[in-house]
Amino acid sequence: MRAEKERNAGECQPVIRAKVVGESEVDTGNDIYGNPIKRIQYEVKQIKMFKGPTQDIDTIFTAPMSAVCGVTLDVAGKKEYLISGKSEANGRMHVTLCDYIMPWDSLSSTQKKGLTQRYQMGCECKIVRCPSLPCEISAPEECLWTDMMIEKQVHGRQANHYACVKRADGSCSWYRGIASPKKEFLDADDP
Repeated sequence: MRAEKERNAGECQPVIRAKVVGESEVDTGNDIYGNPIKRIQYEVKQIKMFKGPTQDIDTIFTAPMSAVCGVTLDVAGKKEYLISGKSEANGRMHVTLCDYIMPWDSLSSTQKKGLTQRYQMGCECKIVRCPSLPCEISAPEECLWTDMMIEKQVHGRQANHYACVKRADGSCSWYRGIASPKKEFLDADDP
């Protein structure tokens, strides 16, 4: 759930609840050899924006197959998803296999409650992927996301149970719990 990986110029990356209502394959330019670059374009009906731009997301792009990190979503319009990804212009976002995308009904009540109670506290934080060792953060506003390396899955312990939240000193840290972090956590110094 905390898979908003990278930020554009201080903008909070989108995390939405949405239904997919359409799908098409589109050309998005050419590679260096002149071959067309194809992407899957999903039309979505946004139900709720948890984090992200003020404009609703109506289009999601992904690679055409999982071998190049493309995501397959149900287009029947019956399944709702929690979707995180990277902002693009004009109500669009891009998603990959490394983003947190889950059917809404498979989220626990704790996860759903956490989205509304504490999730926005991490908007100024950046989650940095750790695909292999060694890995480290380069700034105090970063949280190191290790699910892929440690558990070999995107939907691991950090993604499912923790939030990267900003503390009083401006640094960001993983927090687990349903209620908003206590003042002692936000004011804590690192050892």
